[in-house]
Amino acid sequence: MANFFLDNKDLQYHMNHPLMKRIVELKEKGYADKDLYDYAPTDFEDAQDSYRRVMEIIGEVCGDVIAPNAEGVDHEGPKVVDDHVVYAPGTARNIEALNKAGLFGLTLPRKYEGLNFPLIYFVMANEMVARADAGFENIWGLQDCAETLNEFASEEIKAKYLPRVSRGETCAMDLTEPDAGSDLQAVMLKAHWDEAKGTWLLNGVKRFITNGDGHISLVLARSEEGTADARGLSMFVYDRNHMAVKVRRIENKLGIKGSPTCELVFTNAPAELVGDRKMGLIKYVMSLMNAARLGIGAQSTGLSEAAYREALKYARERQQFGKAIIEFPAIRELLANMKAKLQGSRAMLYETTRFVEIYKDLTHISHDRKLTPEERAEMKAYTRLADAFTPMLKLMSSEYCNSLAYDAIQIFGGSGYMKDYPIERIYRDARITNIYEGTSQLQVVAAIRHVTTGTYLAQIKEYEAQTYEQKHLHEKLVALREEYEQSVQKVVSAENNEFIDFHARRMVEMAAHIIISYLLMRQAGEVEDYRNSAELYVKYAEAQNSAAARYIESSTLADLDLISAVKEEEL
Repeated sequence: MANFFLDNKDLQYHMNHPLMKRIVELKEKGYADKDLYDYAPTDFEDAQDSYRRVMEIIGEVCGDVIAPNAEGVDHEGPKVVDDHVVYAPGTARNIEALNKAGLFGLTLPRKYEGLNFPLIYFVMANEMVARADAGFENIWGLQDCAETLNEFASEEIKAKYLPRVSRGETCAMDLTEPDAGSDLQAVMLKAHWDEAKGTWLLNGVKRFITNGDGHISLVLARSEEGTADARGLSMFVYDRNHMAVKVRRIENKLGIKGSPTCELVFTNAPAELVGDRKMGLIKYVMSLMNAARLGIGAQSTGLSEAAYREALKYARERQQFGKAIIEFPAIRELLANMKAKLQGSRAMLYETTRFVEIYKDLTHISHDRKLTPEERAEMKAYTRLADAFTPMLKLMSSEYCNSLAYDAIQIFGGSGYMKDYPIERIYRDARITNIYEGTSQLQVVAAIRHVTTGTYLAQIKEYEAQTYEQKHLHEKLVALREEYEQSVQKVVSAENNEFIDFHARRMVEMAAHIIISYLLMRQAGEVEDYRNSAELYVKYAEAQNSAAARYIESSTLADLDLISAVKEEEL
C-alpha cells in the first residue's frame, strides 16, 4: 500500500511554509526541553526532521493498516455488549497499530508523555487518517479533547488524565442531548455536588455522542439549579473506569459507521470540574468546538483526497468507446475542478491551522510569563484571524468534500453506486461533514460578523498587497474584491439584520472564494503544480461571485416576504 504522507506532495509543501519557523519556536518555547528530554529537538531543523519522520510513520500506518481495514469496519461496525461499546475488530487493530507506533498524545507536552508536536502536524495526521477511514478518524482525532484539559484544567486533573491519552486511551465530548443539539444552552443533564462523597455526580441523558464510551469524556452539564441558559452550565471530566454511564444504543447511521455514535445514560456518575463553574459553554465548549471544527476541516480534506484519487484512478482504467474515459474533455474538466477544490480546501485548512497555532501557543506561554507588548499584539491579531477563518474553513471544506464525493460517483457511473468500490463508502462518509460540529448554516452565522466588521476584507487586502507571478490572476482578484465590497455595502446599508442574514451565505462564500484564490495563487508562485488549480479556481470564483453579486444587486427587502410565505404554507 502507499504511504499517505510520501505520496502527497501537497502535505509536504505545507510543512515548509515561512510561518513554520515561528510556530516551532513558540511550541518549543525556545527549545527549552532539549536539556530535559533526549528526544526533544535542539533547533528548527532538528524539529522538522522529527516531525517529518513521524508523519512518514503515520502515513505508513494509514496506508498499510487503517485503509485496508476500512471496508471491514464499515461492514461490521461497533456493538453494544453489557452496556458498553465493543469496537469492530479492524478498529481495535487500528488503535493498536497507532499506539505501538507511539502516535497518541501528539500535541501534548512531554511532561505528560506527549510528543509536543505543533498543532499543524496533528491536523496533517488527521487528514491522512481520514483519507484512510473517516469513521476511524473520529475516534483517533478526539484526542484533541486532551488539549482542552491541557488549556483549562487544574494541574491535578492534567497529571491524572493527559498521560493516559498519550498511552492510547480514547476521548469523547459529551455535549448534545435529545432536546439540545445545536442549541447547547438548552442542555439539562444535571450535575450536583455530593457533600458526603466529596464529588460531583452527573445524571441524565446525552445523545449523538461520537465515541460515546471513550475512556475519558468531557461532559457539559447544568451545575446551577434554577437556571435554563448558558450561565448555568459547567464542564466536567468523567472517567469510564467508574462504570456509571451506560450505552443505551449505538445509532444506525448512513456513514462513518465504524465510529460509535451513542446515546448515554448517566446515573450518579462521579465527575471532576474543569476550570470555573458557569463557564462550561461560554468558554470551554467554544474552545472545544473550534478545535473540533478544525478537525472536521482535516476530515473533509482527507475525504476529498480519497474521493479525487478514486475518481482519477477509475477514469484512467475505465474503457468506453475504445478509450479510457479520462480522454473525454467532460471527465477531464470534472477531475481538474475537483483537484482545484481539493487543493483549495487544503490551502485554507493549513492557513487556518497556522493562525490557530500561533494564538494558542502564545496563550500557553502567557500562563508561564507575561507576554511582551509585541507578543500581545501578535496574539490578538491571530486570535481574530483564527475566529474568522475557522467557521469559513469548516463551511467550505465540508461543502467541497460533499461536492467531490458526488462528482467522483458521477465519474464511476453505475459502478460507483455499488458496494464494489470504496467510493460508495466515501460518499456516505462525506455527508455528515457539513452537518456535525455545527451545520453549514451555523458556520455562516459564526462567520457573518467577520463580513460586516471587515475582518475578511482586511485579510483579503493583506493578500492583495503581496507580489504574485500571475499578474493576470491578481488583476481578476482585485476586481472580485471590489465586487465583494460593493455587495457587502449594498446589504449592510439596508440596516436590516434579517436582510443581512438572508444574504449572509452569499457574502461569506464570496469572501472565501477570493481568499482561497489568493492562497492557491501564492502556492502557484512557488510550485508549478499549483498553477492549473489556481487558474481554474479563479475562474470558478469569478463565476460564483458574479452570480452572488447579481442576486444581491437585484435584491430588496421585499425578498424577505417571499421567503416568509413558506411559514404559512399548508401541508
